[in-house]
Amino acid sequence: MYRTHNCGALRIADVGTSVTLSGWVQKSRDKGFMMWIDLRDRYGITQLIFTEEATPKDLFEKARSLGREFVVRVEGKVIERASKNTNIPTGEVEVEVTALEVLNASKVPPFTIEEETDGGDELRMKYRYLDLRRGNVQKNIIFRSELAIETRKYLAGEDFIEVETPVLIKSTPEGARDFVVPSRMNKGQFYALPQSPQTFKQILMVAGFDKYFQIVKCFRDEDLRADRQPEFTQIDCEMSFVTQEEILNTFEGLTRHLFKQTLDVDLPTFPRMYYDDAMRLYGSDKPDLRFGMPFVELNDVAKGKGFGVFDNAELVVGICVNGLADQYSNKDIKKLTEWMQRPQIGAKGLVYVKFGEDGSIKSSVGKFYSDEDLQAWGAKFGAEKGDLLFILSGETDKTRKQLNELRLEMGSRLGLRKPEDFKPLWVIDFPLLEWDEDASRFHAMHHPFTSPKKEEIPNMLNGDHETMKNLKADAYDLVINGVEIGGGSIRIHDRELQSKNFKLLGFTPEEAEAQFGFLLGAFEYGAPPHGGIAFGFDRLCAVLNGQNSIRDFIAFPKNNQGRDMMIDAPSPIAQEQMEELGIDLALSEDPLIH
Repeated sequence: MYRTHNCGALRIADVGTSVTLSGWVQKSRDKGFMMWIDLRDRYGITQLIFTEEATPKDLFEKARSLGREFVVRVEGKVIERASKNTNIPTGEVEVEVTALEVLNASKVPPFTIEEETDGGDELRMKYRYLDLRRGNVQKNIIFRSELAIETRKYLAGEDFIEVETPVLIKSTPEGARDFVVPSRMNKGQFYALPQSPQTFKQILMVAGFDKYFQIVKCFRDEDLRADRQPEFTQIDCEMSFVTQEEILNTFEGLTRHLFKQTLDVDLPTFPRMYYDDAMRLYGSDKPDLRFGMPFVELNDVAKGKGFGVFDNAELVVGICVNGLADQYSNKDIKKLTEWMQRPQIGAKGLVYVKFGEDGSIKSSVGKFYSDEDLQAWGAKFGAEKGDLLFILSGETDKTRKQLNELRLEMGSRLGLRKPEDFKPLWVIDFPLLEWDEDASRFHAMHHPFTSPKKEEIPNMLNGDHETMKNLKADAYDLVINGVEIGGGSIRIHDRELQSKNFKLLGFTPEEAEAQFGFLLGAFEYGAPPHGGIAFGFDRLCAVLNGQNSIRDFIAFPKNNQGRDMMIDAPSPIAQEQMEELGIDLALSEDPLIH
């Protein structure tokens, strides 16, 4: 037997019990006449003790020969610790070892296998099997497993059916870049890995399955960042005979269930916010509501006073930071202005107004505006003594985006974005289409299968170009703490309307038929009204744990170049394989291509 207990199981009640444990040597402490070893497995750590008085000499020497990460099996008796460790569950006991077997020796690991490791990102990813031994990383992966189990429990209880959809599908031109897979039996033709199971889940609704879900891998060949990987996981769902309201209620229920079961957190109410209001008040379709600072527009009180920067701007808009006027010096504001002028944000400058506790008013544009003018600005914000206004101006969309960055930065600097504080939000009524000036064409705001709101259908079928720009969709996003957790919509289920949408998106009838003829054909055989949503599972794991990066919730993530450092992928393939697949590449002299 390798073990009677795991390394996190023993308690004071087990004193006197003979036990067998197996695990990895975390660390050892040798005092000469006495030695302790921390033995670790995924359940915890148990301290082992060896003494000159009680331990045979050969066993003592064997223990001294153990290095970090040796895999060992020990037998012994549980005793009460003289010096207790209240920081771990097993801290009241230790095991007095009577037998020791080395199951496998270990080279010295390239970094410490502890929560605070000395290994950098690239090194830890190369030796991911060692990184995964660290307790905090294991905790994240175990949390992910628990979240998946609770997801299945809830959806099964709501009569959802789990269905697996294909991984080798057809490439489509809309959305992100596809990963493509060459077909050996159909030379010159390619599969694509799915960016989502969208069309398949709609087909399942046509097939009468009514409620579908899948915890599914998806693939997008995009540039990477902390919350994006080339392969990621979705909680993918679809329902028939439902309204938007019914979908929001169902998945608000799922979200509440997951937070309660995994964190024991009761979420507050899920407010609803129109997309247009989110952009107007926060400059983002995923506003962080853990703190205030909504945008206030000043065009009516700031223009026409001879300050050209404001007079020539499409939009003058700002935020009010409570209680900061006497704390932020001109030097602090200069540094903040330089932060805003970085290329990543691109603001040309930053105007401030300080309402001092002593009743004074100071502003970087005081020579253009009287105190009465600035008081009128403050009145629009509801500013009080001690408050500080930050104001930007310029093109409407760009300025709102810049002010959103400033708002989030101030929220972070003031400690208002607390990871343990959760503020969910439904953002609803997204635009159906967005106009691309450079390409002179429409793109789908969500995807080509999103339905316009019912009252907008006549406008979509018969409206002019300007009408199309203003169409609203039955589309919705779930946002938590400024992170988009999920998004979905009511779908088009009528062939004529779907064909019209493809036409607006620039598809010829022939292209639409070639790409999506199977779906259009299915709509002619009694497609029910349907809609759904997909949650970003990796992001959900990170947000629930107050973290920004999804990497540590994925067992084997890729780096920022999309490489798996552990297995060294992607990698070249043999020339024979390429010839079999019909891939005609001009091979270089690179010795890796063999």
